[in-house]
This record gives sequence, C-alpha cells and structure tokens, in this order.
Amino acid sequence: MLSRLMSGSVRSLEREFSCTVRLLDDTEYTCTIQRDAKGQYLFDLICHHLNLLEKDYFGIRYVDPDKQRHWLEFTKSISKQMKSQPPFTMCLRVKFYPPDPAALKEEITRYLVFLQLKRDLYHGRLLCKTSDAAILAAYILQAEIGDYDPGKHPEGYSSKFQFFPKHSEKLERRIAEIHKTELIGQTPETSELNFLQKAQMLETYGVDPHPCKDVSGNPAFLAFTPFGFVVLQGNKRVHFLKWNEVTKLKFEGKTFHIYANQKEIILTYFAPTPEACKHLWKCGVENQAFYKLEKSSQVRTVSSSNLFFKGSRFRYRAGLVPSRSCPSITHGPRLSSVPRTRRRAVHISIMEGLESLRDSAHSTPVRSVSHGESFIPRSRSHAAEAGDGSAVIADESYNPSDSVLPTPVAEHSLELAVSRQINGAPCSIEEEKESEAGTPMGGELGELGADSRAAGSLQVAALSEAEQVNKFVLSVLRLLLVTIGLLFVLLLLLIVLTESDLDVAFLRDIRQTPEFEQFHYEYFCPLRRWFACKLRWVGGLLINK
Repeated sequence: MLSRLMSGSVRSLEREFSCTVRLLDDTEYTCTIQRDAKGQYLFDLICHHLNLLEKDYFGIRYVDPDKQRHWLEFTKSISKQMKSQPPFTMCLRVKFYPPDPAALKEEITRYLVFLQLKRDLYHGRLLCKTSDAAILAAYILQAEIGDYDPGKHPEGYSSKFQFFPKHSEKLERRIAEIHKTELIGQTPETSELNFLQKAQMLETYGVDPHPCKDVSGNPAFLAFTPFGFVVLQGNKRVHFLKWNEVTKLKFEGKTFHIYANQKEIILTYFAPTPEACKHLWKCGVENQAFYKLEKSSQVRTVSSSNLFFKGSRFRYRAGLVPSRSCPSITHGPRLSSVPRTRRRAVHISIMEGLESLRDSAHSTPVRSVSHGESFIPRSRSHAAEAGDGSAVIADESYNPSDSVLPTPVAEHSLELAVSRQINGAPCSIEEEKESEAGTPMGGELGELGADSRAAGSLQVAALSEAEQVNKFVLSVLRLLLVTIGLLFVLLLLLIVLTESDLDVAFLRDIRQTPEFEQFHYEYFCPLRRWFACKLRWVGGLLINK
C-alpha cells in the first residue's frame, strides 16, 4: 500500500509518460503522452499509425499489479486508470468481434481481425474440431508462405509453425496435405478471407473466456460473442442465449447472474474474485449494448440501488454502435502504414497479456433492446433453433490456459446451495446433460419429472421475490442505522459546543433556556465531577506505583 501511494505521488509530479502499445503482429508502438491525456488520445494515435478507419471493433488492454485485466476507458485519464509506475505497457486487441468479418470494407481491418483470430487459435480460445483446425492452419500457412514449393519446403515444413497450443504429427501431415493440394494459387488476401469465413462459423468464434465455476463447483468458461452469451464446459457449449433473450446481467461480490426471458432462466456462476466478476459483468453489458443498440444515445447510465455502498456505473462511449453487421464503407488508403512484409511472419509469439476491467463491487441490470436479429451463420441458427443451447465444440476440452487467469479453488458452500435452488440446477454436469437430452436418471425421477419442473419454476419465482424483499429491508435498515448514528453524533457535538466557552449568538440563546440550565446542573455537572474524580483516582494509583 505504501509503495502504491509513493508511486502515485511520484507519478503526479511527472508531466509526460512513456507508453508502449503491443500491436497484433507483435510489433510495438511507443509514444509520449501528457499526464492528463485521456484514453481516446492514445487510441487515436494508434489508429492513425495503422491507418485504421473501422476502429469501433478494437480496444486497448492492460494489466494492473494485481494481475487483473482492464480495458482502457477512452473517456478517462490514462494516468488515473493505471495502477503501476510508468512507462506503461498495453496491448491493442479486438474488443468486439464483427459478426461477419468478411464484410469489413477495409483490408487493414480484416487483416487485424485475422491476426486476432490467429492468436485466439494459438492460445486455445478459438477451439474447434480437428478437421476444422487443419483447414484453418492451412489457410494461415498459405497466407504466410504462399504456394507449396518442394525446393523451399522440405518434409515436415509445417511443424516449424506453431498454430495451436499442442498438436499431433497426424494433424501436421493433414495441414501440409491441404496446403499442397487444395490451396494452390490462393493469394494471401484470399487465404485470409477464407480463414475469416471459416472461423466465423465456429462455436468459439469471438469468445474471450472468463473462468468461473458453476453452482456445483465445476469449472466453466463464460463468454460474450457477437451472437449472444455462451457457457463452455468440457468440449461442449452447455448454454447459449441470444442477445434479445438476455434481459438482465447482475453481479454481487463473486456471484454473477444471467436472466433470460425464455422460460424465466436464471443462470448463476462464481468468478474467482470480485474484480473478475465486475470485469465479467461490464464486458457483458458493453457487448450487449454494442450488438443490440442501433445508436449510442439509446444507452442508459445505470447505477446500483444500494444506498450506502459504491455501486457499478456503466456509461458507453459514443461512436461505437453504428458499425456492426453492416460496416460503414470507407475509401482511405489501405495498409500504407502496415508493410506487407509483416504479414510473412513465421512465428506467433506467446505474449498475450492478462488484462481486464475493474471498478466497483456491485452491479445493476441492463435490459436488452432488440432491433431485429443480428447476423447469425447458418450452422449457428440451426443450433439455436434446437432449443437446448447444447453443442459439441471440439474433440477435446476447452481450456485456454495461456489466455486467461487461472481459477483458484474456492469454497462456496452456502452460496452454492442457495444458487442451486435459484437455478433449479442439477447436482452434476452429467445430470445437466441428461436433463438437456430429456433422459431421466432413474425410474423415480422419470415419474416425477414434470412435477419437479413445475415445482422448480414456482420455487424460482418465490425465491426471486423473496430476494428482492430482503434487499429492500436491508436497505431500509441501513438507512435507519445511519440516520440514528448521525443524530447521535450531532447531539454530542451540540453538547460540546454549548458547554464550551465559544461566544456565539445561537449558543448564548441555547444557554439561556430553562431546559439547558436544568440539563447543565442536573446531568452535565454531576457527570463531569464523576469523571474528574475517577481521573484523580487513576492518577493517584499511577503515582503510588
């Protein structure tokens, strides 16, 4: 704490800071910023450096000393947001994935999204089946080195590229086979475009995973995509809610709640820390606003209903919402600031920072405003119409260990019990899978399935109503206690002032009242003599010792 205070005092004396931003191709952009410069100034410098016009999809991330990720807020001062000493180091990343990246008008924008997805593939965020992984890697290989040339590319040449966190020799051979036979003649631009079109069809496209635990204590990853809210467990997507189905996002401490209008669904998960839960909530609110609202003027500023505790506030920066599924057409020069040689990089380095948002400790609901369905690829729309939101995403479990903070093992015994009742959730993942498939676990469960579901829905409504009543009662009690405390403090202050020697008009008027004289002679003077006697007695004991 002392070091942070000292670093803040030293930082306040400096007028300029050095700031380094790591770009998506692993190069660095370094600049000097004024102490009062806002995040928008730095973001505009980077966009000018890259000649980036479709900038609404991107953001700047950084990590604080507590290893908590943050998105840089563009309307606030950079120096006030950073909790470390300069020079500052940040990363340019895709914050909002375009629903249809192939429809982006600018080549530089498509290229930056391509680089982000390539990183996602390497860090395990863009997880897919082996067949899809081979095709994606082959597209990257074609974009990086061009057509296969036996003189330049010896046996095993694809193993020099690191496309995934781990892969087998069989997968390497399949990648080389596709590159040699199916992609001949494709230009780098065409290969990148094909990569984008293939990636957007995957269930993990646009996933920035947040590690959590479900009500049974099982690990899960929550994410917000251009198409809605998803929950990944094992090698399955166990929940998927479209943005127009999500009615409220809420968090309390480490607990995160998702409310949906379809069948009154309430999902509850536990983040590793309150800061991580706040980051999860804010990412959800921002994504919902970006993909559902037509213009930024529709975004409301919301704050917590708690009376005496700092609550979450959300204000969306203007200018983000217009360019989404139908990007604005721009005609600026393309890639003039990004040399084509950078696109030939062979190695994808491991330097993804661990970054996020952290503000306060409570949340408030944000209601979705629907303006028609977003663009959803055909495979996604079929999966969404299936009804249960479940889908197999890969041949192995989803575990992007290099890209997110590890989830510590924490005990939530009381919270888990309450949340399991609120959710109507099963006791294990196996039960949840069977309930989604409509298969009973036993004869008794099969006979009472309908009654249990009906009782569960009634219990959800009753508990939700009771929860709201309890919160209202607690707020009233807090208000009453604070009011009583303030009155007591004011009374003591008034007594001290009236018994002092201050010669003020209103104090003289109080001293001349019969009530004050009675209080002075019957209560205050005896009490003062009693205290004086006790002090003399204690003083005598100390002297004798």
